[in-house]
Amino acid sequence: PELIEKYGMPDHPSRLTGLPCVVDTNSRWRSSWPFVAPDGADISVPVSGPIEVNSPMATRAAVLSGLGFSLIPDFIVEEDLKTGRLVSLLDEYVPKRGGIFAVYPHRRYLPAKVRALVDHLANWFKEHGKREV
Repeated sequence: PELIEKYGMPDHPSRLTGLPCVVDTNSRWRSSWPFVAPDGADISVPVSGPIEVNSPMATRAAVLSGLGFSLIPDFIVEEDLKTGRLVSLLDEYVPKRGGIFAVYPHRRYLPAKVRALVDHLANWFKEHGKREV
């Protein structure tokens, strides 16, 4: 919220260009964040900032420290959103497509514990995974 006080509430993804952003270098988007316009057109926004990190948890910590705006999965910041420590922006531009993938060896000899983990993750994300922030 301090960043919003300082820079204002971005009303369009393109407004993030030039604002301090925390870039997760492990993210598939890195410094070109994807959004979708209300008409369905893809928007790619180049971003940069004072810090680059290599995990969503480090991104969360940097954002909580006021270092910049960021793109973080909901499940990482769920409690922060509920308590108001963080606010979600540009929700109407967040892509609805996407996914998470479990990569494992051929199914023919798939160990039961791997199958159980994949099933657990699929159920968890159905219940908790909404969208990316």
